Amino acid sequence: MLMLQNTDAWRKAKVGKLSASKFADAMARTRNGWGASRARYIGELVSERLTGMLFKRYQSDDMRRGSELEPEARDAYEFHCDAEVVQVGFIDHPTVAMSGCSPDGLVGDHGLVEIKCPAVHTHIETLLAETINAAYLAQMMWQIACTGRQWCDFVSYEPRLPARMQLYVHRVQRDDNIIRMMEREAVTFLQEVDDQLQQLAAMYGPLQLAA
Repeated sequence: MLMLQNTDAWRKAKVGKLSASKFADAMARTRNGWGASRARYIGELVSERLTGMLFKRYQSDDMRRGSELEPEARDAYEFHCDAEVVQVGFIDHPTVAMSGCSPDGLVGDHGLVEIKCPAVHTHIETLLAETINAAYLAQMMWQIACTGRQWCDFVSYEPRLPARMQLYVHRVQRDDNIIRMMEREAVTFLQEVDDQLQQLAAMYGPLQLAA
């Protein structure tokens, strides 16, 4: 049976795992070392493994609107690119345990799509710059790594603008050198998650990790 996103099966498959959408947070660096978002994300994954529940993150009005618009954006992408998008759930990385991704869809035999329906000013900035936020690039490359696909189309959608400005599509190709680096970084990050759990067990006794 197909696992859909935001279902109980999807939550169970995803809980406690490094995900593509948070990969940039896991790898965030400052001039002086790791960024605060890395420590925060480690704590979130530790809590997920202890409770068996996904960490509930803040969702702004723009984020809620973006989620509601995603089916419309998917339809616009399919029409524009003459492609069919197959929706999927959580996909585990083939070799890096406790990590994976939830792509917005599979495209054909070789592609993926990542859909964003951001605030209008963000969409306009994307149109003008014709570039993709580094965090989104990391998300898409990790999705490519997990699925074995060859490319991922980044989609930004804003239906309130004139028709020719509503949809922005940019294809990101697989880069095996970047993927190998990301896989090494992911293993290091996940070891830190395990280390925190071991520290808690040493301080408070054996842990009953959620299945």
